[in-house]
Amino acid sequence: MVWRHLSRLLTRVYEPIDRAEILFLRMKNISVMANQIVFLVLADRVLIREPKMTCLYTLMFYNVITYCVSYIKELIEKEDWSPYVTLTERSKIKHLAMSATKIVLEWTKAVTFIVTITFMLLVFGLEQGLKNYKPSTFYTVITWMYYSATEKVFVEMFPSILKFFQLETFENMEELYAPVILRSFTIATSALFTLILVPMASWRFLLVATYLNVYLRLKDLVQQSGATLQREREILNRYRKATPDEIEQFDDVCAVCLCSMTQARITPCHHLFHADCLRQCLKANDTCPTCKRELILVS
Repeated sequence: MVWRHLSRLLTRVYEPIDRAEILFLRMKNISVMANQIVFLVLADRVLIREPKMTCLYTLMFYNVITYCVSYIKELIEKEDWSPYVTLTERSKIKHLAMSATKIVLEWTKAVTFIVTITFMLLVFGLEQGLKNYKPSTFYTVITWMYYSATEKVFVEMFPSILKFFQLETFENMEELYAPVILRSFTIATSALFTLILVPMASWRFLLVATYLNVYLRLKDLVQQSGATLQREREILNRYRKATPDEIEQFDDVCAVCLCSMTQARITPCHHLFHADCLRQCLKANDTCPTCKRELILVS
């Protein structure tokens, strides 16, 4: 009885803290930047002998690189190269004010990109280094891996990298596995660096680092991407994986995407589909995409 009352009391006390944590995690830009700064400070203390503001220089350079990559990515994916804005989608009448704003904005982006590239060349290409900024190769690799695992531009590219390897474990669900892998990497790396600093760093700093980079990241993993992946895996686990002999025997293509199958899930009505294709179809209804039989039983 006492433990029950104590549990309720702790729950009530933690509720406002939990809401604040969720709000902080939803503010992606702020929470991610806080994670990056804390990790870079950890890396400074572990990997740099005299970390004279190395973390801030590192974050600045990585932000510059990110801006360049995002601008190039925007140019590659850009479809409308017209400098003008029309009144409606089908209209040929130009909106002068909006067109002028668009032209100025595009030129501003281009000039900023050129200035940024020039700055990078002066610092790195022409060896005009900064005083006291001499990171090791290992430091650069570790910090860049963490930064790219948390920065939006590179996080969005990661599923494509996973798809390139075509690993059967993912069953074409790289978009679901990617955030779980990245968050797990960042949590593990932060936890490792924090443990290394236990004998030599301030307990207050270690407490903040553990809270921000381990606890909150783990909470976000469990409640968001981890929960989504687990839910989708539970749906797929209703249907067993088809054996290579079964796939060869059917000699068929997936009825959803019309592509050949090297691995597949088999339904109770003995139809084969790619795992991701079946998962997408089951979001609409619990019927077989081919014969429309209800897919309730576990095969």
